[in-house]
Amino acid sequence: MEKIYISDSGPEVSAAIYSFWRWNTPSLVNQKKVEEIINYNLELGVNTFDHSDQYGAGKIEELFGKAIQSKSFNRADIVLSTKSGIVKNIKGKNVYYDLSAKHIKESVNSSLKKLKTDYIDIFLLEHPDFLFDVEETASVLSELVLSGKIKYIGVSNFNASQHRLLAAHLSQPIITNHIELNLLQTNALNDGRLDFIKEQYSKPLAFSPLADGRILTGKDKKAIKIRKVLESIGKKHQANVEQIAVAWLYKLGALPIIGSPDKKRIKNAASAYSLELSREEWYQLYNVTL
Repeated sequence: MEKIYISDSGPEVSAAIYSFWRWNTPSLVNQKKVEEIINYNLELGVNTFDHSDQYGAGKIEELFGKAIQSKSFNRADIVLSTKSGIVKNIKGKNVYYDLSAKHIKESVNSSLKKLKTDYIDIFLLEHPDFLFDVEETASVLSELVLSGKIKYIGVSNFNASQHRLLAAHLSQPIITNHIELNLLQTNALNDGRLDFIKEQYSKPLAFSPLADGRILTGKDKKAIKIRKVLESIGKKHQANVEQIAVAWLYKLGALPIIGSPDKKRIKNAASAYSLELSREEWYQLYNVTL
């Protein structure tokens, strides 16, 4: 798989990114399965892995760290990202957001320990915090970059104004924004988020590229209508629905975040990069979403 610069000042990443955000089933959260999926992604050329201190009830980072420690692959050959900012109480019933300097610093140090690495390639603020002190947050992020604990800064789920506010207080650029983007969720195309990301000479990372599976199996009228067009275009490219849906994102300049633990699904998304939709085909799909 081809490697792409995520921004004009960011690192080179694989064209598809693998994330463990759907790994919340106890049967998945084990060492064997994590290492199996890591190695499968590497075989496909996917070398960029996305984490959060919340994934797998906080255990995925630890299992990934053991895989790094086993030296079945070289740490320098992968791009590692993780996120912080969403907090759940012990029973998981109350969720709140914390982008304070204290929480960010503690989270980064905890992730470094779990991941058994000296540095995080990309550290993202996982969700806006309406109570945060932007100067304090920017200051601790800059401190972490200068210390070498993190190399690059990103955000997730930020709107354009929130993205701009934080960027204005940082001396280094925000290299990406993780946004929900797919054929059933196109708001980012019209609310300024996608435009602002591109204005910063960076690429958006699109999570939920298949709308939580709704594009593949949804029974509602819109999902069925989109799926029929995907199937029609797929026949021309000898590709399946999933590949065409992800190719639609690539055409837009977005990099898909693969969340499925299913190898077939991973391969479909990774292989979509080789498909080139025409401008007419792209708009044919977009027009179905209206």
